[in-house]
Amino acid sequence: MAGLTKEQVLDALRKVRHPHRPGDVVSLGMISGVVVKGGNVGLSIEVDPAEARALEPLRRACEDAVKRLPGVTSATAVLTAERAAGSASAAPASLARPEAPARPAVPGVKAIIAVASGKGGVGKSTTAVNLAMGLAVLGERVGLLDADIYGPSLPRMTGAAGRPSARGAKLQPMESYGVKVMSMGFLVEEDTPMIWRGPMVQSAIQQMLADVDWGELDVMVVDLPPGTGDAQLTMAQRVPLAGAVIVSTPQDIALLDARKAINMFRKVDVPILGIVENMSYYCCPKCGHRAEIFAHGGARRCAERFGVDFLAEIPLDPEIRELSDAGRPIVLARPDSPQAQAYLGLAASVRDKLAELAGGKVRRFPRILWL
Repeated sequence: MAGLTKEQVLDALRKVRHPHRPGDVVSLGMISGVVVKGGNVGLSIEVDPAEARALEPLRRACEDAVKRLPGVTSATAVLTAERAAGSASAAPASLARPEAPARPAVPGVKAIIAVASGKGGVGKSTTAVNLAMGLAVLGERVGLLDADIYGPSLPRMTGAAGRPSARGAKLQPMESYGVKVMSMGFLVEEDTPMIWRGPMVQSAIQQMLADVDWGELDVMVVDLPPGTGDAQLTMAQRVPLAGAVIVSTPQDIALLDARKAINMFRKVDVPILGIVENMSYYCCPKCGHRAEIFAHGGARRCAERFGVDFLAEIPLDPEIRELSDAGRPIVLARPDSPQAQAYLGLAASVRDKLAELAGGKVRRFPRILWL
C-alpha cells in the first residue's frame, strides 16, 4: 500500500467547514505547513488571533478528520496567526525597516536568560529547571519556558500537569513550586511527535512568549533545544536576551559543540553569562571515592579560553535523575545536599551577573537578516 500523501490530508480537510464563514478550511486558505512522516501528520491552521479561542472546536475537527484516514497514527493541528487567514504572506523579516525600534517581547519580565548546549544529553534541561527553582529559592519571581518544541521535558521534570487555561486572549501559565511554567508538552499528549518545520517552531516559541500571561517576573529561564538552529535564532531575533548559560560535560566531544554555541551567541550579540560543567565527577555515596567518569575540568578550561565565567561544577548523581523523573527538582527536594548546593551556587552567580549587567548599558535587539 502506498504511503499517505499530503493531497490525501488536504482532501480530508476539505470536509471541515468553517463555523462562521462559507467554505471549507482548505478553500479558505487556512491550512499551511502540512507535514507527513509515515503515519504522523502535522499541520497549522491560520486564524485571526481574536478568534483563536472560539475556533478550538475547528482545530479538533481538523485533527479528527485526518485521524480517520487509513494509516494515520497521530495528527497534530495547531492554530497560528502568522498572517490573516486567506491573505498573502507577510513580508520577510529582512524587508522590515532597520530603523524600527525594538520592543520587549514579554512585557513585565525584567530579564530573560537562555540555557543552551551545543549537543543533547548533557543535562541542559535538568540544569535549567534547578537554576529556575534555585532563583526562586533566592527570592526572585521566576518563569520557566520550554523552547524545546520537539522534545519538551519540563512538564515531567517540574511535576506540573494538566492544560493551561485561557483568560481572554492570553493563556495562563502552569505553576510549579511557585515558578510559572509553559511548555508545548502541556498542549499535546506526551507521546505525540512534533513533526514541524522551522517556521512552525518559530511561531510556537513566539506565541509562548507573547500570548502567555507571564505577569511580573524578575527573570525568565528559557530551556533551549540543543544545537544552533531555528529556536536559538528565534530567541536571539525576537527577544532581548540578558544572557546565555552554556551547559556542557567535561569531555572533548561535548566541549567542541559547546564552543559552537558560545560563538553563535556572540555572533548575535548575546552576552555569555558563563559555562556550567555538568556530570563533572561522581562521588560514591558509600565509600566517598571520587571518579571523573567523563574527564574533569574541560569546561573550566573552555571558559578561560573564551574569557567567560565558569559558573559551577555539577556532579553526576543518580538522585538528581531520580528526582527529576519524579518531578521534584533536587534543589527543592534535597536542599541541604551537596548537589542542591551546587545548583544554588549557580543560581546565585547568575543572579549576581544579571544585576551587574542591569547596571550597565541596556542592550538593543540584534537585527538578523535571512541567510
